[in-house]
Amino acid sequence: MYCNHCGKANPDDARVCVYCGVPLTGAPATVVTAERRLVRPRTGRWIAGVCAGVAQYYGWNASTIRLLWIVLFLFAGTGGLLYLILWIVMPNEA
Repeated sequence: MYCNHCGKANPDDARVCVYCGVPLTGAPATVVTAERRLVRPRTGRWIAGVCAGVAQYYGWNASTIRLLWIVLFLFAGTGGLLYLILWIVMPNEA
């Protein structure tokens, strides 16, 4: 069975795509999805894990988030303040 969203092959008995998480055609409507939480992971972090947590939440590359954060810090000046706020607000991963 192929996913209409990402086009990758999935097992025939799959209810959701194993690559992108979209419900597959013909799957029952009772698909339960996991709750996404914005947390600071314990692995893969450099300073406090804020960039790694944001990257994990949105499914992006952590290096890209770090680069964007540096650009935001250098040009807009708000990157440092936002990082500190998220460091305080975001809980550690359990």
